[in-house]
Amino acid sequence: MLFEKCEAIVLRTIDYGETNKIVTLFTREWGKVAAMARGAKKPSSRLSAVTQPFTYGHYLIQKSRGIGVLHQGEVVDTMRAIRENIFTTAYASYIVELTDKVTEEQRRNPYLFELLLQTLKYMNDGLDLEILMYIYEMKMLSVMGLPPTLDRCAVCGRTEGKFSFSIKEGGFLCHRCEQKDPHRLPLSPAAVKLLRLFYYLDLSRLGKISVKDETKKELHHVISAYYEEYSGLMLKTKRFLTQMEQLKHHLQ
Repeated sequence: MLFEKCEAIVLRTIDYGETNKIVTLFTREWGKVAAMARGAKKPSSRLSAVTQPFTYGHYLIQKSRGIGVLHQGEVVDTMRAIRENIFTTAYASYIVELTDKVTEEQRRNPYLFELLLQTLKYMNDGLDLEILMYIYEMKMLSVMGLPPTLDRCAVCGRTEGKFSFSIKEGGFLCHRCEQKDPHRLPLSPAAVKLLRLFYYLDLSRLGKISVKDETKKELHHVISAYYEEYSGLMLKTKRFLTQMEQLKHHLQ
C-alpha cells in the first residue's frame, strides 16, 4: 500500500454511510483530490477535527485512481474564526465553492493553493471580507482563462484617459471609445485603480486597504456582471452571500 503525504485545505465533505465522510481536499502537491475518511462523523474520531471545512493541515492519503483513503491528518490551522461568524463563513464558503467548481481533479496548481490559503488566513484574521472576495474573484479570472483587459483600452489600446468598463469588449474603455458600448459601466478613478490592483497584486503583500462603500458597489457591479456574462457559474454560496449582504445592509 502506497501512502503519500500532502499539504491541503478542506474544500467540502459529504456524509457517506452512518459514520464516514468523503472529503474533497485541495492539495499543494496534486491539486484537488477526494478521499474516504472512515469514521470521521464520530466526534471521538481522530479524523473528525481534520476534516472540518476550511481546515488547513498535513494529510496522509492512500491514493488511488478513484477515491483515495484518508488515514491521518495533522491540523496546522483550524480557521476557527471563520466558522464562528456567519458572515465570514458565507464569504469563505463562496471562495471555496468557486475554487472547487473551476478546478479539475488532480491538476496541480501551487499558485491557486497559495492564493486560497492566504485568502482564508486573511478572512480568519478579520480583514475586510468584501475586498478579499473581490481580489479573489479578479485573480480567479486568469485561472479560468477569462482575463479582462485592464492595462489599456480594450478597443484602441490607449493607456491614458478616463475609463469605464465594457462587459461586451471585456475590459476598460477609454473616453474616446466609450460610444462603442452604450451599456458600459461608469467607473470612478478609484474603482479603475482598484480593479487593476486586485488583478495584479501579490496577495501576500496586501497591506491595509480602506475602500469607500460607493467604490465597493462599483467593484461589485463590474465583477458580478463580468462573471455572469463569461463564467457560466451558478453557485449556491453566491446566492446565499447576496442574501446575507442584503440582510447586513438592512441591519446597518
